[in-house]
Amino acid sequence: MANVRSLLLGLARARGSSLFGISNGTHLRPSSFALANIFSRSPLSDELLVRVRCISSTGVASHMVLEMPALSPTMNQGNIAKWRKKEGDKIDVGDVLCEIETDKATLEFESLEEGFLAKILTPEGSKDVLVGQPIAITVEDPDEIKNLPADISKGVEAKQDKPTQDLTHDVKHEGISEKPNFSRISPSARLLIAEYGLEPSSLKASGPRGTLLKGDVLAAIKSGGPPRISESSQEKISGSTHTSQPSSHTPPPSATPLLDMDTHEDLPNTQIRKVIAKRLLESKQSTPHLYLSIDVILDPLLAFRNELKERHNLKVSVNDIVIKAVALALRNVPEANAFWNNEKGEPSLCDSVDISIAVATDKGLMTPIIRNADQKTLSAISLEVKELAEKARAGKLKPNEFQGGTFSISNLGMFPVDHFCAIINPPQAGILAVGRGNKVVEPVVGSDGIVKPGVVTKMSLKLSADHRVFDGQLGGKFLSSLASNFSDISRLLL
Repeated sequence: MANVRSLLLGLARARGSSLFGISNGTHLRPSSFALANIFSRSPLSDELLVRVRCISSTGVASHMVLEMPALSPTMNQGNIAKWRKKEGDKIDVGDVLCEIETDKATLEFESLEEGFLAKILTPEGSKDVLVGQPIAITVEDPDEIKNLPADISKGVEAKQDKPTQDLTHDVKHEGISEKPNFSRISPSARLLIAEYGLEPSSLKASGPRGTLLKGDVLAAIKSGGPPRISESSQEKISGSTHTSQPSSHTPPPSATPLLDMDTHEDLPNTQIRKVIAKRLLESKQSTPHLYLSIDVILDPLLAFRNELKERHNLKVSVNDIVIKAVALALRNVPEANAFWNNEKGEPSLCDSVDISIAVATDKGLMTPIIRNADQKTLSAISLEVKELAEKARAGKLKPNEFQGGTFSISNLGMFPVDHFCAIINPPQAGILAVGRGNKVVEPVVGSDGIVKPGVVTKMSLKLSADHRVFDGQLGGKFLSSLASNFSDISRLLL
């Protein structure tokens, strides 16, 4: 393996000057990892989407720059939760370099190369690190670590920052003499500067790697207001802002009152909660929600649960039985176990019944999946739910344990919540909201055939369904099958 790597690196160096020549004599060359992928793409490399570059220059030790990997299909940025390796440590193939908090869970970033960790560019605790941003430098020989220049990290960051310094370029060419104190700027901060005519050079950035954030501009305004630029320069910057975003409309300052900064406190958000907020908004905006509800009598289920505990010493929760009942209802009504196919413009039936269960964690709501739930016993479902819930709360879920699913269940029965409506988790077409059981008095037919008042335990179930997949008839058919599973609990054993 070492010989193959040396051969590939030799090929890279031989072609480096013609392929990746840079004017200052530094050459950007593909790493052996990248070249190896030309000949053989492994499933692991496809999944992680790791970007690694090998950089070499005159008098500088050959080294590789590790970039923030995409550890899930929806990940575009992440947080460095913990570095498992320290600078100078030896790295073997498969070693965990660091733990990365993604939009779904905290995952381990494993090394695909041997070497030594020469420099950590993104320290532990760094937030919102973009995919592709350099996070570390490795070398093949430990003696090469001391040959790396002290400012090697600045050179790497300079290459990354070059295309992002658009506002600095605008300010420089608009006749403003002072240079801004930031290297990057968020779109909302840019709009606020143009809207209030602020002097960019007077603003201080608090974001990662010199990024000017919206909060920085609002804080400057609240503190008394930074100097304002001349009217002509303000018009130029404002004009360039509207040119780059022609579809946006920014109201005049008088029409946009600032929120009093003393009346609230900004709380840091996790990657998971950011993605949840984005997905929920997209779901409500793009998915036509249909709501249907039904009350089921819970007494047969509770009696069955007690029987399992007393006779078979099997402890299952009400939620475990609900999962089984829903899975069987989806199997009996396969049209409900579907999703909307945008490409075809029609519903597509799912091949398996995979139930996503909502689990509350400190970092946000996770939805681990019970796959083929209709084919599993209650004891198997109960055991799997416990294991997945523990993993979710510890942030140790693997991608295949939370990605996918054909239907979701959100249960708030352990809280004083009688009923609620849940939001669909795309691309799924349905989610069932489960409330708590309540004792109510209603007419009951006795063994003698006489109707008399009786006390029963009822539980509210509310279905939120994609109206493109579900119509009223299909929704009613699914809920009818589900209610039958609760009234005749022996169906769950079939």
